[in-house]
Parts: sequence; C-alpha cells; structure tokens
Amino acid sequence: MSPLLHPDALPADALADINGQLASLSAPQRIAWALENLPGTHALSTSFGVQSAVSLHLFSHCAPGLPVIMVDTGYLFPETYRYADQLTDLLGLNLQVFHPDIGNAWMEARLGKLWEAGSDGIARYNQLRKVEPMQRALRALDVRCWHAGLRREQAATRKDIAILDIKDGRFKFHPIADWSDLDIGSYILQHDLPEHPLLRQGYVSVGDVHTTRPLQPGMDPGQTRFFGLRRECGLHFDL
Repeated sequence: MSPLLHPDALPADALADINGQLASLSAPQRIAWALENLPGTHALSTSFGVQSAVSLHLFSHCAPGLPVIMVDTGYLFPETYRYADQLTDLLGLNLQVFHPDIGNAWMEARLGKLWEAGSDGIARYNQLRKVEPMQRALRALDVRCWHAGLRREQAATRKDIAILDIKDGRFKFHPIADWSDLDIGSYILQHDLPEHPLLRQGYVSVGDVHTTRPLQPGMDPGQTRFFGLRRECGLHFDL
C-alpha cells in the first residue's frame, strides 16, 4: 500500500483496494499503517463509553501522545467523568476536551429541554451539544485523519463501515471495525482494563443522563439511547 496524498485525490476503487488489504492486518498494524501513510495531524475521538477503553489502550501503545478528543456535552453521567479521569491517568492520554458554545442553562432557557421534543428535538440537541463541538475540535487541531472506535456489530447503522473512509474532506479510520463483542471483551480481560462503572448496572451504551437507559428485559439495545427514536447522534453518520 503506497502513501496517500490527499483524500480528495483517492479514487473509490483505490479506497476499496486499500480496505481489502487492511482487512488482513491486526488492529495495531492498521494503526501503524495509518500513521505512516495518511498525512497530517491524527486524532482519536472518544466518548469514554462502555467499550472506549479498548481503542484508548490500543492508541496509547501504538501512538502515545496522540490527541484524544472528548466532547463534554455538560450532561454526561458523573460516572463517565470519573471514568475519563481514571483512563486518562492510567493510559497517559493527551486528552483534549471541547464544550458546546452555549451553556446548559442558557440552552434550556432559550430552547427548552430539546431531548423531550421528539426526534427533531433530539437531532437539534445533538447538533448543538455534540456535532458542532466535534467539528470545531477537528478544525482547531487541524485533524486530517480522524480515528474512531466504531464497529460493525454495534448497530445496523454501522454494519457497512469501512476501516478507511473519507468524511468531510478528511480521512476517517476505524481500526477495530470488524471486531466482535467477544473480541472487545477478550481484549479488556487480557489487558486488565477497568470497565465503565455503569456497565454492571445494565447500561450497554452510555451517553447523556437524560437520553440513556439501562437495558431491560425485552428491550432492543437500540432502545437504550435517545428513547429508541434515533440510533446515531450525527457525529459519525448523518442520521
């Protein structure tokens, strides 16, 4: 695989060929390839969710000092903030925290509790508190290759994600795209990584306090986020 110059100059067939070759590599090998072949600043995004420790551990060993972007909506669980501190200290992360431009109280005074306003309200909430800060972070850090821990098994909306993709004029890299839940669990056990405190309380996915619920009998995992109205917040997919 030859070095890449610019995402806009990469034909679709060449991108597909690269993905085919990346499929045969291990996650550390994929990360090493990306760092060597994809130009510009690299950064990893994280939500410090229930599976985030895997990507954070991988990158802390393969690319120590890499900027790690966290968007703090202001509505995260207290357990998530403490978990972020724990992993940052444990792994020596170069954590870069970005916040929405509008504060929580001011947003609610102007717009009300958007998460209670159905799918459209949730979409606007996510745009204000997640998407805009992330886009600002990518610009501020001049990120040309955005790494993320998305996996195909996580949701139907993610079943076709590629290891290497192009989004908004930059490379998007998913080194564990093809990992199973078993792979995730095995990695966490192998490296003795701490679990998110809410995992044992039945949370299979953790976001903001008012749009996240623990998994209950008879529920689909997708119903644990955004009241089942949406699966994606818009950070990675326009859904």
